[in-house]
Amino acid sequence: MSNTTAQTQILSFIEARFPQASIETGQDIFSLGYINSLFAMELVMFIEKTFGLTIPNDELRIDNFRTVEAMADLVARRSVPVSVD
Repeated sequence: MSNTTAQTQILSFIEARFPQASIETGQDIFSLGYINSLFAMELVMFIEKTFGLTIPNDELRIDNFRTVEAMADLVARRSVPVSVD
């Protein structure tokens, strides 16, 4: 899946929850005031379900969820299969 596709899906999820919001993919959604701890957990669950991922505890850092771009990057990192040598 492309990073742009992930960004589009994540942004659509946020905008569906906050229709009045006008959010750019690089904006800090926490500083905009839309995100609280409950919605942060909803974002984690949405990402895991939508992209078929499990986000480990060490990836549950605010910087991974601060922007749509950061979340899409997290999806890309977690989606890359690990090669076994």
